[in-house]
Amino acid sequence: MFNIAGKAYAMNVITPVRWYLAWFNKLIFWAALKMPRTLKGLITLSLIHYARWVIIGRHQFPHLSPDQPRETLRYSYMLFFSNFNGSWDQYVDSFTFSIPGGLDMFWKWNIRYSKSVALTPFHHYIQYNQIETQHYYNAYPLATSNDVKSAKSLKAALLDFDQTADEGSDAEFLARYNRLLRGLQHDLGDMYPTPIVSMSAYQIERRHQRHERQLQAVRAAAAHSGERRP
Repeated sequence: MFNIAGKAYAMNVITPVRWYLAWFNKLIFWAALKMPRTLKGLITLSLIHYARWVIIGRHQFPHLSPDQPRETLRYSYMLFFSNFNGSWDQYVDSFTFSIPGGLDMFWKWNIRYSKSVALTPFHHYIQYNQIETQHYYNAYPLATSNDVKSAKSLKAALLDFDQTADEGSDAEFLARYNRLLRGLQHDLGDMYPTPIVSMSAYQIERRHQRHERQLQAVRAAAAHSGERRP
């Protein structure tokens, strides 16, 4: 299914930038890296696995063969790609609410950018420039970004606990073990498939189930046909 792999959603948005202003966008990105507080609202969003902006110059697109015609492009392009948990609307709205000034700073010089507020024009802008992710591999499809953080915290705590496992009496070991469990309460839990977050996701799930039923019926028919051969 497009864009979705387990609990994660992949977003790719490519927007045109006037070529003579592309250097200014690069300067803005450089300044944002030097002053991380400008992205503080983005960094605190727990649903994000990854987010990156990249400027591609109009002469930087790959030329794979001498037989490939050269392209004459009017614009440079800004590529934004990200992986996140939740629905498309939740993610785009979270960006608007957390770093509206940062979004406007990054996309300000892009062609027909509508600003991040109000929401509806910004939604239309992202939808118009988004490219479907037709192949998306997720190593841990049932894990959210918070699940990954919890797993890292759990591993570190268990390794530290293992260093003292042979020290002290049984009663002291039990006391340390209970403290470990209390400290890890927020990091312990099971991972389940994501709930339906939108009607589009619901329809995708229904199509997937229908496809599985049809595939099982074909396999059953093929097996039955094989059994009847003399």
